[in-house]
Amino acid sequence: MSEKESATHPVDLKTLEEQPATPVQPRRSEVRTKLWLVGLVAAYCLARVGIAAWSYSDENWPYDIYESSLQILDSAKTEKLFLSVPDEASALAASRAFATHPHLAASVEDFADAKVILKLFQDEFDVSAPETAPVFSAGSEASRNATLSINKLTGPSAWIDVYYPIMNTPLDRALQIISEDGKTVWDADLVEDGDPLDPLAAIYRDYIPTWHGLSRDGEVEGQLIYANYGRKEDYDELVAKGTNFTGKIVLTRYGANFRGLKIEGAQRLGAAGVLIYTDPRDDGSVTVENGYETYPAGPARNPTSVQRGSVQFLSLYPGDPTTPGYPAYENATRVEGENIPKIPSLPISWANAQRLLAEISHDHDARSLNGAPSWRKIRLVNHVDDKVMPIWNTMAAIPGHIKNETVLIGCHRDAWVMGAADPTSGTVSLHEVIKGFGTLLRNGWKPLRNVVIASWDAEEYGLIGSTEFAEDFAEWISENVVAYINLDVSVSGSQWSPSASPSLAHLIRQVALEIPHPTDPGKTLWDARSDNGPYAGDADLEAIEIYEKEQRAQSLSTGIYPLGSGSDYTAFLQRLGIASMDQGFAQTPSDAVYHYHSIYDSQRWQELYADPGFHRHVAVAKHLGLVALRLTDAVILPLNTSQYALELDDYLEFVLNDAPSDVAASVEFKGLRHAFKKLQHASHRLDKEKATAEKRFKELLGKLPKRGTPFNGRWWQRVLCMLKGKRDPMREFIKAAKRVQKANSKLVAFEKGFIHEDGITDREWYRHLIIAPGKWLGYGATPLPSIYDALVNEKNVTRARHEVKRVQHLLHKMADTIEP
Repeated sequence: MSEKESATHPVDLKTLEEQPATPVQPRRSEVRTKLWLVGLVAAYCLARVGIAAWSYSDENWPYDIYESSLQILDSAKTEKLFLSVPDEASALAASRAFATHPHLAASVEDFADAKVILKLFQDEFDVSAPETAPVFSAGSEASRNATLSINKLTGPSAWIDVYYPIMNTPLDRALQIISEDGKTVWDADLVEDGDPLDPLAAIYRDYIPTWHGLSRDGEVEGQLIYANYGRKEDYDELVAKGTNFTGKIVLTRYGANFRGLKIEGAQRLGAAGVLIYTDPRDDGSVTVENGYETYPAGPARNPTSVQRGSVQFLSLYPGDPTTPGYPAYENATRVEGENIPKIPSLPISWANAQRLLAEISHDHDARSLNGAPSWRKIRLVNHVDDKVMPIWNTMAAIPGHIKNETVLIGCHRDAWVMGAADPTSGTVSLHEVIKGFGTLLRNGWKPLRNVVIASWDAEEYGLIGSTEFAEDFAEWISENVVAYINLDVSVSGSQWSPSASPSLAHLIRQVALEIPHPTDPGKTLWDARSDNGPYAGDADLEAIEIYEKEQRAQSLSTGIYPLGSGSDYTAFLQRLGIASMDQGFAQTPSDAVYHYHSIYDSQRWQELYADPGFHRHVAVAKHLGLVALRLTDAVILPLNTSQYALELDDYLEFVLNDAPSDVAASVEFKGLRHAFKKLQHASHRLDKEKATAEKRFKELLGKLPKRGTPFNGRWWQRVLCMLKGKRDPMREFIKAAKRVQKANSKLVAFEKGFIHEDGITDREWYRHLIIAPGKWLGYGATPLPSIYDALVNEKNVTRARHEVKRVQHLLHKMADTIEP
């Protein structure tokens, strides 16, 4: 198979290792009302002394807690050992291994990388490779057991799950200007130039064509209309000016909202097709007008660069378009995708966009929202091959002492081309975390809670790998996962930008204050939130206003941004109610231009501009690892529900600031504010209870019987004895441990309490009624989304009143749930 064929055609399913093909119905997970008595005591005792590994016999339990011959590590030593592992040279080598070839989802290279990650798990976690590769067809008994048996593991495991979503690859594309007599007067090249100054970009220039994933197949002709960013407000303004979109081809620029929603907006107005280009006006100070050379000679935008990407309607639902709400097994019953366009589209370069804009106006008014159509027609051709394709989630599990509590970590692996930033920078940071955990395991560490690590596939097509896993194992995740830690782009610029559920904000900040700044001695990672790039110059006013507005809208008192969508935390947070986080160094208006989803998201660009020395990659790895260790090994989960409860007042103010005053005045919010207060008071009492429970637990731990006391016999006899003895210290300790467990269960229940089974009106896949991707944003977070949609997007008072009552009822119920 030629290089081009290997990149644009999926792997033949027959070339995979033999997989169990018969799917089985999901088995309902066992509902546990309490931890097994001996396991409970052992696990919490281990948490207190920071033991790294422990085995006990019938005769010695529980004295092995104190007298184990294995190395014992306290939490400080565990963290210090972990922090010694992430290394710039190792990170650089990993980046050069993964970012020097294309790895499009469902391609040969993608499967090869999935197996490389599998071997990394096996090597670092000491998992013996079985004779038959552990590559399991999703829905098979082997696949189901791999996840559902995590709670029963005695040692680490690693495997690959194969899902089968509908995706597409490009066939023929064309973009032409047609004269009145039907002749082609201009034919766009639709390629990136592949300048040899960036050798890998030159090699892979034509390897993966420029197209939109999940775009509609079709050929259309029509006059061209410019629609700025293709936001709802842009379309509304054009309609108000009398613009007729029927049969037209809409030209929009990237930025401000998710690309699929630009197409959805045009489709609703009757447009025939959409073109999306990257405008240098959105590159901040780093432009040719400010004297900067274009990449690869300098930091400014290469005018031929093209942003590929999925055009799924992300705010409707992510994942396989044909299996919404259930997993994409090979033989799954499929429906027509409702979250994908019905009109064709293409991504194009600034160089090509300039030629098209000249068809609208010969002066500088071409990019104004006047609704003026082009003089001549534009022909858009987009032929794609839609089919079921295999994708590969590579998974690993490290069992802990508490079997029904799991910390999940994930980063996607697939890229539109080489993806040195997206997602290889994330993969590189995760690579260093995996090495760190491997070092801990080799030094005797065993986590208090289970750790599961995922290398997701097909994120770029629409968060498919993670979504299918979340839909496949929704019940197990809801019962077992206490937090999800996501990585995607670790480094694409200079400013550290953490995002998370507010309950994780304090933990993120605390850890960031302990990690040194990657490039500025004397500062911390937390200080890097205000970092900017080294380039100066004038910037486009509208673009800067949008950037600053987004910064203000996302800012909270904690300094941690809320999560909307756009990466693999979506299904876990927005559908299942798992507290989640994401982080990375992002581009600012004064950074070198990041060529997102282009051949120029390359290893050369990463080493030269984004992270020379790879210090930022390592800082992210250290931060993520420490956050994971503290979630994994803390006796009381470090979730701050009171911070979250307090922010609800700010969320409502955000909604009311955007809502028309006459509409908002017609809705009563007194009951909702009362529900906020009730939840805040319940959370405050939970804070006191978890502090008291932990203090009592630690007090009693020191009173456990030591060797030499009359506490002998077989383990079951000792358990019976302690159950009978009212003043037995072990009995009291078990009660304290159960109290800790109860407090933890309420902490985890907090985020789940925001989940409503009926979901958000008109986009029911999303069930989180407190935070969700904006209906017309896709990426950005919208607080109180069901209320926001009713008040701001629809200006519907009746629906707004209904939504307020829904949220109000949900909060009252949740307050009762977390009440100590």
